[in-house]
Amino acid sequence: MGKLFGTDGVRGVANSQLTAELALQLGRAASRVLAADQSGPRIVVGRDTRASGPMIQSALAAGIMSAGADAVDAGILPTPGVAFLVTLLGASAGAVISASHNPYHDNGIKFFGGDGFKLGDDQEAGIEQLVSAKFSGGHPGTLGFLEDSARLYVDNALVALEGRSLDGMRIVLDCAHGAAYRTSPEAFRRAGAEVTVLNAEPDGVNINAACGSQYLDGVAEAVRQAGAHLGLAHDGDADRVIAVDEQGQVIDGDGLIAALAIELKEAGKLTGNLVVSTVMANLGFRQAMARAGIRLAETPVGDRYVLEQMRQEGAAIGGEQSGHVIFSGFSTTGDGLITGLRIAGLMASSGRKLSDLAAVVEKFPQVLLNVRVADARRAASSHVLGEAVQEAQRALGTVGRVLVRPSGTEPLVRVMVEAQDLPTANSVAEHLAGLISEQAV
Repeated sequence: MGKLFGTDGVRGVANSQLTAELALQLGRAASRVLAADQSGPRIVVGRDTRASGPMIQSALAAGIMSAGADAVDAGILPTPGVAFLVTLLGASAGAVISASHNPYHDNGIKFFGGDGFKLGDDQEAGIEQLVSAKFSGGHPGTLGFLEDSARLYVDNALVALEGRSLDGMRIVLDCAHGAAYRTSPEAFRRAGAEVTVLNAEPDGVNINAACGSQYLDGVAEAVRQAGAHLGLAHDGDADRVIAVDEQGQVIDGDGLIAALAIELKEAGKLTGNLVVSTVMANLGFRQAMARAGIRLAETPVGDRYVLEQMRQEGAAIGGEQSGHVIFSGFSTTGDGLITGLRIAGLMASSGRKLSDLAAVVEKFPQVLLNVRVADARRAASSHVLGEAVQEAQRALGTVGRVLVRPSGTEPLVRVMVEAQDLPTANSVAEHLAGLISEQAV
């Protein structure tokens, strides 16, 4: 068995790579690692809306109970909701059945420790070591159901508004037919907003299907038609959000984080005068933070790495261009609902449009290409590719950037190129992508 954990848990094609048998083994191993030697161990389990979710959740819960821990079924709930419930209930750990932005036929399992944070590498390695181990005997755990998990999560998310009302705001929400299909509309309506809801009728196979945070044309058009102040689009498990301004222009995580970090700085709440982001952050974001006098710490791609850096330095905010944003004062992980509430609250309290708030980031053209290969890590570490990347970076100089990396969740090598103009960025990216394809043959 190869390495199971990627950058965001265990992920694969449901019932083929991620089987019920593997889910059971993971549940049993996770109980041994995360709930061993605890009195009354409990693990909270939630899922998104994929058709394979109940099968995997049932198997995972069976594994948890077979190792003597109790399983608490939180039903369909955004990933950050499960992380919150772990801390609220004083549980030993949490698990989410989701493949985030991937299509319905994929699924995944990601774990949280008893503190509500994603696991470290050592904990994941400990689970992997025990996956194939044989266990028998002992008293099995029980299965419980948490009927009001959605309400508890929404109650907590609304705290992030810090008393601000969204009365008079018109907001379009694209729920991606995913885990936020009930919670986000409820939260924004309770906050006072007039809400237009898109893609909130999950059927098990339509999650992320031409909707949500990766397909923004629909929410942009709905914003323009409704004359809305703001559009927000989640991914399948709602730990991220991408925004659309009043003109229908996309505002990604860089723009959201910049506006929200500046708000915190002006309020004297930006701990250490620091923002944490990843190597994917646009050069324009870096320049915006420098102009605002805000320090920037950079991490590898993945919100878990952002969070690790935030915890080390005590940062108040961090996140990714993809829309994962973490507010350490309100959540232990990326939370699309809290991010959306915070940006809407900033707009309401300042009277400023999102286009104005996000204008602090003057984005460099950025081209992203994904090259499908058999072995992403091997292809990305090619000596020939490495020399080509260095040559491209020298040619671009200080007004451009090249990043080539293997995907942590799919058999892809991701190529990112920034330059002063789009034709240059396209040319460099296509050259490197072609080289990867040639080398991978």
